[in-house]
Amino acid sequence: MTNRPPVVVRRPAGSSGPPRLAEAARHAGLAVTLFPAGALALCSTLTGHREAARRRWLRAGPLPLGARSPGVARLVFHGALTILLGVVALLLAGALALAVARGLLYGFVDRTPHVNDWGGPSLAGAWLAHFAVSVPCVALALVILTGLTRLNRHTTAPLRGERRPAWALPTAALAVVLGLLFVIAFVHQLP
Repeated sequence: MTNRPPVVVRRPAGSSGPPRLAEAARHAGLAVTLFPAGALALCSTLTGHREAARRRWLRAGPLPLGARSPGVARLVFHGALTILLGVVALLLAGALALAVARGLLYGFVDRTPHVNDWGGPSLAGAWLAHFAVSVPCVALALVILTGLTRLNRHTTAPLRGERRPAWALPTAALAVVLGLLFVIAFVHQLP
């Protein structure tokens, strides 16, 4: 009998399926950092630090042997695209914070009479109704933030010497347009 360490089963990096909560939270955190990472990559590229922009800020890692380093135009493009995806991620992070504050923490945030609130007139009923609505919103925001992180990884594939999927750039453009429409709709509903 030998003393072997226990086998650790890990999900493959590219596996499909719903992410675990810790993984979703990690991806959400990475999505929130896309804006500053893209801005720093753009600044690093424009100041002549192309390799720092590619490896550190755009998280590309080392290039395969024999692969050419990307040019300034490609790094500027990817930095700008990362900034745009980061703005969308920050909008979603704000909506996530709002869903947590107005749903999960409703009783601590809203001190007004609950006569006309969802689930009112009692505080417990209003809190339960807001909680029930916010849980799917929080889950959806985490899934979308995870998707934005993975989308950014796919769009920056050429910086790692990999092929970019054909759907990555149109999907990124669609995400940016949807983020813009979200901002317009939000601004129009303000008093």
